[in-house]
Amino acid sequence: MATHALKRQFIRDAAGNPIGVILPLEEFALIEETLKQRLSVPSTADKLAQMEKAANDALFMADLCETMSAFEQADAQWPEPD
Repeated sequence: MATHALKRQFIRDAAGNPIGVILPLEEFALIEETLKQRLSVPSTADKLAQMEKAANDALFMADLCETMSAFEQADAQWPEPD
């Protein structure tokens, strides 16, 4: 029985733009962990932990203050909601 090596298969939309790809298992194994990391959605607990960490990060807080100061004049032009 002959075996066939699968090649990449590109999925295209009606206009011919690539929108996806089907990979052979060997290639998928090389990028699987990266895909999992990029596609994973942090839990609420993770988000809260990141916010707490940011609140104690001097560089983040300095950047936040600088940004707030830069937009202070523009923010003053909008009425506060009731």
